[in-house]
Amino acid sequence: MNDTLTTVTILYYTEGSLEINHEVKSYPKSKNGRVIIPEEFKVGKSIIAVCLGEVMILNKFGDRVMSVDTEFKDI
Repeated sequence: MNDTLTTVTILYYTEGSLEINHEVKSYPKSKNGRVIIPEEFKVGKSIIAVCLGEVMILNKFGDRVMSVDTEFKDI
């Protein structure tokens, strides 16, 4: 296992909800290059995407789209 951490943005649903959530985390990679997400994080979640780096989510299902000019401002 590689000791270097990789930053990822994880999109997921929680049990009993259709709301898409996301979290930015840093995890190690396996020998074959896959990010290792701990089982504790996965409990009660259905992961739908793992994106490389910190991703700014402009909108999720049912949200209003944020203005694109906000991409360089703190939200």
